[in-house]
Amino acid sequence: MLPGRKPPLAAGIAVAAVAVALTTLLVFALDDVAPVLSLGVVYLLAVLLVAIVWGAWLGIATALASALAFNFFHIPPTGRLTIATGEDWVGLAVFFFAAVSSSWLAQVARSLAAEANQRRQEADLSAEMARLLLRGGRLEEALPPVGQRLAAALGLSSAAIELNPVDAGGRTVVFPLREGSRQIGTLVLSAGEEEAVLKRVQLRVAPALEALLAAALERDALQAEVVETAALRRSDVIKTALLRAVSHDLRSPLTAVLTAAEALRSPSITEDERRELAQAVIEEATRLSRLIDNLLDLSRLEADAAEPRPEWSSLEEVIGAAIDDLALPEGTFRLAVDGRLPPVRADAAQLERAFANLLDNAHRHSGGHPVSVRARDVGGRILIRVVDRGPGIPQAQRDRIFEPFYRSGTDRTGHRGSGLGLAIVRGFVEANGGRVWVESLPNQATSFVVELPIEPASPESEPASPPAGPGRGGAGS
Repeated sequence: MLPGRKPPLAAGIAVAAVAVALTTLLVFALDDVAPVLSLGVVYLLAVLLVAIVWGAWLGIATALASALAFNFFHIPPTGRLTIATGEDWVGLAVFFFAAVSSSWLAQVARSLAAEANQRRQEADLSAEMARLLLRGGRLEEALPPVGQRLAAALGLSSAAIELNPVDAGGRTVVFPLREGSRQIGTLVLSAGEEEAVLKRVQLRVAPALEALLAAALERDALQAEVVETAALRRSDVIKTALLRAVSHDLRSPLTAVLTAAEALRSPSITEDERRELAQAVIEEATRLSRLIDNLLDLSRLEADAAEPRPEWSSLEEVIGAAIDDLALPEGTFRLAVDGRLPPVRADAAQLERAFANLLDNAHRHSGGHPVSVRARDVGGRILIRVVDRGPGIPQAQRDRIFEPFYRSGTDRTGHRGSGLGLAIVRGFVEANGGRVWVESLPNQATSFVVELPIEPASPESEPASPPAGPGRGGAGS
């Protein structure tokens, strides 16, 4: 491959002198096997070597030196710069013309090779800049690596790309990057670069960079539109589901409370009927309160505002508190917790809220059978299984039951909740570093599995009891 930069001129002169001297000695060794005039072609090797590396002018000088050496040492009369016959004049003239022509051809070949090498470098640079600018992520983060790659490829002391217009200073040269008449960025280089390099950047590198930067900006704009559209669509879904919940799920307990309260005003009801109506008011008000809590919890999770406050907690106490919150008849849940279960470092209120929703969901689908709750340490992680004996969950619904407002009930089961509970379970469990999934077979039991990490407990850490009182079922905020 031909070099892109010429070595020092002094080195070229030295190489030319040595090459001419060695060639002269070589001709002495060959003059016994070939006519002297035909051996002049050997000097072309030295001329070509110098012309290829140092250019045509030093090649021509080498050709002239070769002609003089050839005349002085080999063309009779030797030892003098004279030529005795016309045949020798023609031979020397042909040699000199061939040497000069070879120098110019070597220079052209060198220039073409250097141009091809530059084009290859620019193509590689464009491909690398395209990869950095269009691979995704924030455009501002991709610009510094692109500037570094550009400087390394072109041998620049520094290069930077700015998205805003930049004025040239005493130490910088700027190239505005435009898309049509609009400036979309600025390429900033050091003012100490060679004029040929700056011209190369202006004519060949800057246009390619303009096209790539315009494509990257267009990609960012399209991505922003996609994200905004997805957010608006998600917001519309949430709003629609929320309106449905408010219009139906909230209206049902409100209607029941109002109906029971209206009936309590009647003087004709018996004492037993009054107690039943009062109990109905309490149950529907509790249902209404739980639904409102779920809506608030989901809104915090959707807004990424449910930041957990981790503390060392006893998982058995957390699950027990969730069972107490549901206020269901004794025997509804069968709890089996490994006695050697270590404490967990998590937000106890959030976990209690998650288990309350998970247990309530299992109870509603258990068909009147007790719900099994088992917790044990499995290979450095805690697994909690909540198993009901309900009809199971179809495969088509299994991947969606943790989505907000998705209702997995069927007409056959008659259980169609608000679609909030399992979404809250997943949100709070994942917020505390765990995960939750479902295992189910058609017409068989359904098992919800909660996995929580185990952290090494400090010697002084003690499990904290879940918060007591009316606010115990809160989401922790």
